[in-house]
Amino acid sequence: MSQIITVFGATGNQGGSVVKSILADPVLSKEWKIRGVTRDTSKPAAQALAAQGVELVTADMSSTEAALPAVTGAHTVFLVTDYWETMSRETEVSQGKAVADACKAANVKHLIFSSLRDVTEISNGRLPNVSHFDGKAEIEQYIRDSGIAATFVLAGLYMSNFFEMLNKQGDNYVLAWPVDMEKAQVPLFDPAEDTGKFVKAAIKHFPSSVNQRILAADDYYSPGRIVKEFEEVTGHKAQTATIPGDVFKSFLAAPMAQEILENVLLLEDPGYYAGESLAPSRALLDESDKPTSWKEFVARHKEKW
Repeated sequence: MSQIITVFGATGNQGGSVVKSILADPVLSKEWKIRGVTRDTSKPAAQALAAQGVELVTADMSSTEAALPAVTGAHTVFLVTDYWETMSRETEVSQGKAVADACKAANVKHLIFSSLRDVTEISNGRLPNVSHFDGKAEIEQYIRDSGIAATFVLAGLYMSNFFEMLNKQGDNYVLAWPVDMEKAQVPLFDPAEDTGKFVKAAIKHFPSSVNQRILAADDYYSPGRIVKEFEEVTGHKAQTATIPGDVFKSFLAAPMAQEILENVLLLEDPGYYAGESLAPSRALLDESDKPTSWKEFVARHKEKW
């Protein structure tokens, strides 16, 4: 009899990738029945999942009681929270804790949480405003303290962010950041294609994956390498430019400017993953689950630049 895996955000980038990867895996697709959590089960993306045999449910993450039906009976749960929906760390943390408590009440055997590092902590307080990292780190610690068997998959910097970060100026594209363009290291990640590959690793290596952080990224790229490979694939001219932090912030909406500035500064020091190697996480993947490279991503989306 198949075990149930509940996937939050089943029609989003990360959750959708998890669903797709399990359905495509010849072993896991037979071992697992997927329960997909989405806000609107009637939308086309949700109905497409239903047509593939995914059980669709709506779930309110605002309380333990409201989240409980989505996880009841599930062996494994994949949880992703969305800071940017409300831009409130307090709201995101409350939602994560509610689902964690529901998982504990439902006796879920394995919780896989899409986490990030505590930037305030790893920067020794120098970068205290990266709330979309620190909130997830707070949820991770809450899960660890709860005693639930859990694995933490930490998404790298979304490759899709460069649709906005690479700015066209005349005939050139410019990546303008307030960092050293060779020292900064960016762990690039295609969430829609690759989240599921790393979550599958957490599932397949259970229970040895419990309490582990799996770093979900293809490789560390310097901004200089990002621009060079972009040029090679697209044929467009591109360059980097190091700019002052205040100038960088002036390009951003005020509510998020300081947060995004510190997020970029993190890439140089102490590092997105605090300098941790990607190799142990990459070693957990199936040979057929090689992450998407930056060149592959750019080639796939050339028409967007």
